[in-house]
Amino acid sequence: MLPRALLAKFILKPSTVSPFQFNQQRALHSRNKKALEFIAKGWNALKEVDRVIDYSDPKHSGIVSLLRTAKENFELALEADNTNTHARYWLSRLHMKYPVPGANKAVGAALLVEAAEMGDPEAQYALGCHLRVENDYVQSDQQAFYYLEKAVDQLHPGALYLLGAVYLTGDCVRKDIASALWCFHRASEKGHAGAAIAYGSLLLKGKLFILCSSPLSPNYVVYHCYRQHYGLSKFMIGNYRHF
Repeated sequence: MLPRALLAKFILKPSTVSPFQFNQQRALHSRNKKALEFIAKGWNALKEVDRVIDYSDPKHSGIVSLLRTAKENFELALEADNTNTHARYWLSRLHMKYPVPGANKAVGAALLVEAAEMGDPEAQYALGCHLRVENDYVQSDQQAFYYLEKAVDQLHPGALYLLGAVYLTGDCVRKDIASALWCFHRASEKGHAGAAIAYGSLLLKGKLFILCSSPLSPNYVVYHCYRQHYGLSKFMIGNYRHF
């Protein structure tokens, strides 16, 4: 007969998760899934608007119908899951950027701030960009820098590129070429064409010495340049050292 201690290893212990807690988690998953479905429908409608709005009247009935569809779906996503930051961000864009019926820029700004405070990187980047406007009555540079850094923490490519430009020019912060290079490098890895160009340009100027304790190896070369669909050249760096 097997010892009781050995048998005990194969006996399942009673679950410490209560059925009520399991039902809560299941309900939360269901709400998240429903919200994502609404966001996808709204995003598809908005994508179609972006495709045709430059070539037609913004007040055309087809565009207005698509904008209403997008707005309704983003609002339904928030009703399904009030904690969804993506729905907040896209709804804020609708209110602030598009001629959607019932648009309110104040509502859009409030939604954008909420989404940024809740940790959405797209919202943090957008809010940082909005706060960088010149205003004699509002000192917003430091606030913009705060939200851009939050987006950079999540490796948002646009925020990385913009923060790299800020460090490179010394605009509102101390000039720091090493930090600028790091930002451009990470943004280029994420596919940002402008950052790749800036990073390649700094490499060609020999700025990489700042990040290296030893002289540059001959392997630090720009080995390929190609055209992206935006018409921009992207430098691909071969055999570079990870810092």
